[in-house]
Amino acid sequence: MESLVAIRPMKNKHRVLVVDDDVRILRLLAIRLERAGYEVLSVETGKQAIASIPQFRPHAVVTDVRMDGMDGLTLFNVIHNRQPTLPVIILTAHGTIPDAVAATSSGVFAYLTKPFNGEELLGTLDKAIGSPTPTVGLDDLDLDDWRRDIITRSPAMEVLLAETLRVAKSEASVLIAGESGTGKELIARAIHRAGERSQGPFIAVNCSAIPENLFESELFGHRKGSFTGASEHRRGLMTAADGGTLLLDEIGDMPLPVQAKLLRALQEREIRPVGETQSTPIDIRVISATHHDLEQLVRTKKFREDLYYRLNIVTLDIPTLAERREDIALLANGFLAESVKQRANAREVTGFSDEALDVLVGAAWPGNVRQLRNVVEQCVVLTSTPLIPASLVRRALRLSEKDLLPFAQARDQFEFDYLVNLMLMSEGNVARAARLAERNRSEIYKLMRRHKLDPAIFRQA
Repeated sequence: MESLVAIRPMKNKHRVLVVDDDVRILRLLAIRLERAGYEVLSVETGKQAIASIPQFRPHAVVTDVRMDGMDGLTLFNVIHNRQPTLPVIILTAHGTIPDAVAATSSGVFAYLTKPFNGEELLGTLDKAIGSPTPTVGLDDLDLDDWRRDIITRSPAMEVLLAETLRVAKSEASVLIAGESGTGKELIARAIHRAGERSQGPFIAVNCSAIPENLFESELFGHRKGSFTGASEHRRGLMTAADGGTLLLDEIGDMPLPVQAKLLRALQEREIRPVGETQSTPIDIRVISATHHDLEQLVRTKKFREDLYYRLNIVTLDIPTLAERREDIALLANGFLAESVKQRANAREVTGFSDEALDVLVGAAWPGNVRQLRNVVEQCVVLTSTPLIPASLVRRALRLSEKDLLPFAQARDQFEFDYLVNLMLMSEGNVARAARLAERNRSEIYKLMRRHKLDPAIFRQA
């Protein structure tokens, strides 16, 4: 059997993963498919198949239905939840018409009986993934390009991503719900990349950051002289997104008067810039995101019900970081690598101690992935050892806030946190830090020595 440790898929062949606990059948299938021009990976169990998929990246899976441990239908269900577009062909010596109907209606691509007919199997594969030689321009590295920014091994996230991919293939308006810091914009960008508008622009609008009096102008644009300060014609963000995707982030913070105008624009598929008399057609896909409970806002008359139903054709709920703890160590190490790469003076930092990872995985994470990134970056800045210790992670997480500290300890904690923030703002420039704190440089140096902080570690590479 081929090893699962170092799978290097070839770029010029379609790949088929074959699963069967009968070694003779595996060998026969591999020979038949390889002669037809496919690259084949053979494994004997469902668990091996699942483990091999992220590395081998098969274009199709052929599996026996009755195997020790995980059977073929269970394997299909796992694959279908994670990668709903990956075709699965089931082979069995125990096939019946009812079984075949049940399997294909649940999403199995085909259900063939043993002894299998070689030509029938090849014909089925041809229908599933095309001819053995891919068309020019197929880049295997781009198969999952649509989700490239999302780091996960969490089943909950894989289910979400499967839903995301299905939604992306439609033009339906999507509402992404989730707590702050969970990665709503990353999901929106993934939808854009996987959809038909991937070659068009992706425009993200933070609705909570736009002053109410400028909202209409920002979204729809304005004509020169239409209001005080309008010194030139300006194209709105909806026009900028024409042919692509518009993300309305934190849609729950959009003012009610603007909601009415947005609803009309979406219904009519046209906009009228401020001060203009003529409307302009637009062709955009709208994705909305919020950490608010929009249904509650509708009930309290703070969000228009008709707009809510216009935007909420499909809802994607992003799990919190606490609900995907399998990803914490993976994300933390990824953020650490990014942070080390950005700071020349942090090149000796190699990772977290085992105890530090335990602290990270067990933390509450009210700020979700955004908070995790912040904690990791702070640890990289402050660590004096190659392996970040648990004590530094606890300090960055401020876990001691759960208890009432003695005055002296609380003062030390405040001084330390204040100095860290001060030095981050001043990028390690003590003179600038002293001016910001309205203190003498000698006082800042004294505090830095007391807390064993070196200004150099805060300087950008």
